[in-house]
Amino acid sequence: MKSFLGLLMGGALLASCSSPKTDAATAVNVQTLNQQFIGAWNAKNTAALDTLLADDVQYAQGESRFNGKSEVADKWVRATMGTISDLKTYTTSTGAGDNIAYEAGTFSTDVLPETPGQPHGEGEGNFVLLWKKQKNNSWKLSYVQLEGLPVKVRN
Repeated sequence: MKSFLGLLMGGALLASCSSPKTDAATAVNVQTLNQQFIGAWNAKNTAALDTLLADDVQYAQGESRFNGKSEVADKWVRATMGTISDLKTYTTSTGAGDNIAYEAGTFSTDVLPETPGQPHGEGEGNFVLLWKKQKNNSWKLSYVQLEGLPVKVRN
């Protein structure tokens, strides 16, 4: 009987020491994070975009790979910013935990002409945006993967 009581007390002690599960009310809202990113992109606010990127962010699209906040900001954000407008995403999968959140789906955007007189285009493809919780409890974009289809001339 004493050994059973000891096991019961030990089990109760272990259960009381376990960390509580994150419930939906306290989990990060990845849609809100992505809307901040898309809003800054559509407003062409590179300063706001810089604050959303993790120091170790990675970007992948086709054969292009950029690593680190500086390279991603220069070679993707700033290099692409003036070529597209009206970025929209359509979510097909999403998830969030204590330290990581993601959203994946499809995107569409208007592709601006390189020179006056050329037609506008329509771009679309697939995306994955992965966010990680930082040591200061902020959430930063840690991984971006885009796979675009060929641009179509807009009618």
